[in-house]
Amino acid sequence: MSRIKHAFDHGKAFIAFLTGGDPTIEKSEEYILKMIDAGADLIEIGVPFSDPIAEGEVIQNANIRALSNGVTTDELFDMVVRLRKKTEVPIVFLLYANSVYKYGYERFCKKCQESGLDGLIIPDLPFEEKGELAPIAAAHGVDIISLIAPTSEDRIKKIAADAAGFIYVVSSMGVTGVRQNITTDLDSMLKAIREASEKPAAIGFGISTPEQAKKMAGIADGAIVGSAIVKIIEKYGENAGDAVYDYVKSMKEAVIEAE
Repeated sequence: MSRIKHAFDHGKAFIAFLTGGDPTIEKSEEYILKMIDAGADLIEIGVPFSDPIAEGEVIQNANIRALSNGVTTDELFDMVVRLRKKTEVPIVFLLYANSVYKYGYERFCKKCQESGLDGLIIPDLPFEEKGELAPIAAAHGVDIISLIAPTSEDRIKKIAADAAGFIYVVSSMGVTGVRQNITTDLDSMLKAIREASEKPAAIGFGISTPEQAKKMAGIADGAIVGSAIVKIIEKYGENAGDAVYDYVKSMKEAVIEAE
């Protein structure tokens, strides 16, 4: 069993994302440890990809920067190995189906297990098509995290019932990025999810302020933030450590207030 359940076993969770290798592998490792020190309960590492279709401009640009630096998936696995010597906080990769397929399902999942990676979030892998990968991942103790979007509608309960790790609730239509307002009927989505599954559900896409984080954690089991953190890294580059720490600390505190 993966460590993911531990992210939610002491209250509302704050889940923090960055793009691996932006600005460098070494700095990504430093910033991840800063986020954990600031209270992050689970870390998502984006694996750079040339066509990240779920991502907005901020994370797209981070992907470009990382790929321009020659970052590879194996280097990110090596980073997870180093992180595992320092922390037991759950770590997942966010990546695209082609990256796993090209690497080889068995080889990739074995590498996840060996490095200490707990799960995979694959935005372009439909629920109906995860059948090939899911059993291999499960055999290696790796959770394939299900995403439930506003368009899931009558499929919500079906997806939730089969979920592993936690359920990633997509707050809004469109790609990742900061939003001023989140208008989706999330209460109805969460109600349907909870009728079908006991797995924790965290809301992501568009959350950037402590007020938003508190509100989302108030109706779900946690909040997920990516673009706002990546923007800080974009702004400060190799000197982003303190700013990342301060931001994540403020967001974690807001999530705690929702309990």
